[in-house]
Amino acid sequence: MHRERGRTREQFSGLVLTDVTPRETLRHLNALVSPHPFDLEAVRPVLEFDLTKYKFVDEIDMIAGLDGRLDLLELTPTEFEHLVRQLFEEIGMQAWVTQASRDDGADAVAINPDPIVGGLCIVQAKRYTGVVSTESVRALGGVMDDKRAAKGVMVTTSWYGKESWEFAARHGRIELIDGPRLKHLLKERVGLDVLISLPRRAAKTT
Repeated sequence: MHRERGRTREQFSGLVLTDVTPRETLRHLNALVSPHPFDLEAVRPVLEFDLTKYKFVDEIDMIAGLDGRLDLLELTPTEFEHLVRQLFEEIGMQAWVTQASRDDGADAVAINPDPIVGGLCIVQAKRYTGVVSTESVRALGGVMDDKRAAKGVMVTTSWYGKESWEFAARHGRIELIDGPRLKHLLKERVGLDVLISLPRRAAKTT
C-alpha cells in the first residue's frame, strides 16, 4: 500500500500541470471520454404561456354525434365558439373558449407551443349573417396588442369588406376566415360538410 502510494506521489511530482489536458488525464484514469467533451448539451427550447389571466369554460363537443349536414347559423354563439375551438385543435393547436363576461375581446385563446413559430393566438368567432365591420377587425388588432399575442384570427360565417382585408394585410398578424374559407377548413381538417344558409343577398363579397 505504502509502496503504491509512493509511486503515485513520485509520478505526480514529475507532472508539469500546465501541460496536463483534461482528455488525456481522463484516459489515463481509464474513464470514458466523449469525442467532444466541451460541446454544449442539447436542450429543447420551451415556450411558456401565462393563461391565468383568462377564465375558460367547460368544453362542448360539437363534432361527435352529428347526423346530417350542420347549418352553422342554427348554432348558438357559444356552440359556434366551441366548434371553432375544435377546428383549431384539429389544426394542431391547444385552444380554450373564454367566459363570455370576461373575454376581454377574445372568444377563444389558442396556443402553438412551437418555440420558433409558435405563440399566443387571440380568436374571435362571429356567427353573422351580414358583413363584419372594419371596426371589429381593427378592434382585434387592439386586443392582440393588449394581450401581446403573436397572431389574431377572426372567424365568421359571413364575409368581410375590402377595407377589412386591406387592414389585415397591412397589420400582418391578423388572419381573416370568412364563410367559404370556414367551410373548406371544416371539411379539410374536421371532415364536416357544413351548411351556411345565408340570405341570397349576402352571398356577394364586397
